[in-house]
Amino acid sequence: MAKTLEVRWHGRAQQGCVTAAKLLGEAALGEGKHVQAFPEFGPERMGAPVKAFDRISDEPIRLHCQVKEPKIVLIVDPTLIGMALSGGMEGEGSVIDGVPKDGVFIVNTHQTPSEMRCALKLPEGYASVFTVDASGISTETIGRHMPNTPMLGALSKATELVQLDSLTNNFKDNYAKKYSPKVIDGNVQAMEKGFEEVRGE
Repeated sequence: MAKTLEVRWHGRAQQGCVTAAKLLGEAALGEGKHVQAFPEFGPERMGAPVKAFDRISDEPIRLHCQVKEPKIVLIVDPTLIGMALSGGMEGEGSVIDGVPKDGVFIVNTHQTPSEMRCALKLPEGYASVFTVDASGISTETIGRHMPNTPMLGALSKATELVQLDSLTNNFKDNYAKKYSPKVIDGNVQAMEKGFEEVRGE
């Protein structure tokens, strides 16, 4: 792992981005890593764009600033792509803003990685693109549109940043008192299906 690896989540309010960043941080912490997980809120209304961030490292993290150059970007709501790219590659707030050439994009969509590369306007050879139908998976396993946990499973498979077992065990252990067994099982299945069904170039 890089000394400090940064992750950025893009979604909308009520899609679980902030919770997903927290779950990722908890799972990484359980693997003995050092972590930070924090949100960035805009207007507090249903459907408003939301960002969340993680820093994960094998060493203590001394940074306490915004994430500017994320190695991994998860796009939970693909409608943000069209909005965000109005400024081009250097556009302020763009979903691709600050991502290095060896970065990784994971997009919630039924489209192929190649189609999403075009939508993101990424040059060939710039970053890796993965897709997973997290919305469809969550509807099937949880019974509602909550794509955050399938995205976590896809992240595990695409990057090996954390192990799938770390994510599912953390969710079962830490959230059993908050959610019913049905909700726990549905989210665990969602992570597993996200892991199985993610596609990359």
